[in-house]
Amino acid sequence: MTVWRKSSYSGSGADCVEIGTGVGIRDSKAPSTHLLVSAAAWTAFLKLARRR
Repeated sequence: MTVWRKSSYSGSGADCVEIGTGVGIRDSKAPSTHLLVSAAAWTAFLKLARRR
């Protein structure tokens, strides 16, 4: 079982992005579908997002 956590920017609403350690990301409205993301790709994404 994967432990999912909501993005800190999602707040308490239903429209959330969730992150699963070692698995990827998913939309809280469609929890059975997730996108696999490697650690390197996730790190690159975070670096880019922080610059914006």
